[in-house]
Amino acid sequence: MLKLYNTLSNEVEEFQPLNPPRVGMYVCGPTVYDVAHIGNFRTFLFADLLRRYLKYRGYDLHHVMNITDVDDKIIGRAVAEGVGLREYTDKYIRYFFEDFDALGAERPEQVLRATDHIPEMIELIDALGRNGHTYQSDGSVYFRISTFPGYGRLSKINLEGNQAGASERVDADEYTKEDVRDFVLWKAAKTGEPSWETHYGAGRPGWHIECSAMSMKALGSTFDIHAGGVDLVFPHHENEIAQSEGASSQPFVRYWVHAEFLMVEGEKMSKSKGNFYTFRDLAAKGFAPRAIRYLLLSAPHHKQLNFTLEGLRGAESTVARLNDFKARLGEYNAPEGRTPALTDMTARAQQQFEAALDDDLNTAEALAALHNFVRDTNTALAEGAVRKDDQSAMLDLVDRFDSVFNIFGEVEREMLDAEIQALIDERQAARAAKNFARSDEIRNQLIARGILLEDTKDGVRWRRHQGVD
Repeated sequence: MLKLYNTLSNEVEEFQPLNPPRVGMYVCGPTVYDVAHIGNFRTFLFADLLRRYLKYRGYDLHHVMNITDVDDKIIGRAVAEGVGLREYTDKYIRYFFEDFDALGAERPEQVLRATDHIPEMIELIDALGRNGHTYQSDGSVYFRISTFPGYGRLSKINLEGNQAGASERVDADEYTKEDVRDFVLWKAAKTGEPSWETHYGAGRPGWHIECSAMSMKALGSTFDIHAGGVDLVFPHHENEIAQSEGASSQPFVRYWVHAEFLMVEGEKMSKSKGNFYTFRDLAAKGFAPRAIRYLLLSAPHHKQLNFTLEGLRGAESTVARLNDFKARLGEYNAPEGRTPALTDMTARAQQQFEAALDDDLNTAEALAALHNFVRDTNTALAEGAVRKDDQSAMLDLVDRFDSVFNIFGEVEREMLDAEIQALIDERQAARAAKNFARSDEIRNQLIARGILLEDTKDGVRWRRHQGVD
């Protein structure tokens, strides 16, 4: 049975969904003010692995992810570029999903955009007001934390020590609050900023109210899993609980699952330190998307991962060896029959793989089971012990491994220059026609085939993946 570490209880718990086999899962998505970096993608790939393993275990998953497309950074950058909010965020949403797809992540069943759900946010604020949790000041609406006795149970914070400025996204001085710990639900409009007209006056939503409104609209007042990075535990997820339960008087989320921080070269990622990477930075260096995916999934989500370029080079070699193994196994001309010892070995490998992932998604142990299986199968191939039934079962197990990790590629012939150029021309035509879905599909197809594109003032240039720097 799958067990998950629940941040709410501080314990590893057996996963028992509310209405099996259906599982409702909400994952905090990107704030689209810039291109997502690899720290962001560690969280999104962890959520993708959790998604895939829930499906592997036979659950009927409904996975929801939000897009935060209005906040101070977004507004500031859109104004600086002289474009509207929608035009600015459309661009970065498109970039996000280009990278998301290239890294082999499955799209959620629903992707909800914050600015499309202003009415639902207002309804939630109204419900909080009826239950005595809000007050208004200078045109803004606030949540009064003192009215919610359970506040702090997720993050285990001491309210007495909750100081202003504890998070870059906790408003402290910008608006007039009764208590520095209270948080804004609806922000009064400022000159030159986008706003929406409501019975509270013109304004825009606070960050936290967005996820509560969208998750409960899609999944109900109580649902199974809420995932995200550990940086969101406080204040974001803590505030989600207060808002959601304050409005509905029902338990909000049963299992809170968080991915730990990503370190880069042993330090916190920072542009000033020169260790800040986006997926696009790494792809431009020639690294394959599946190698980046492999490295980001190689450590269990509840442990910090130290991302290094040396480690990524090792991941490139590992993924190449795995794909070579799959090709050789598929091409092997096996005689009829089966070898009982190999039947047992294959079954044991699957059992070890599943046991590792059942144990709070222990990806390190699951990958160890995969590599042990590859080693033992290579030995059997060298000895000529593999029969057709063994070969079929082994290839099926590789597919089962890959349904969760998605690190094996298809064995493909090298593309001809004329084929590449034809696809690039088709991509440019799709972009001109604003068919961005087809444009993204072609770009990701080329990346997966080792073709790197570069948009320049003179047009699109391409080059083949020639290894790593």
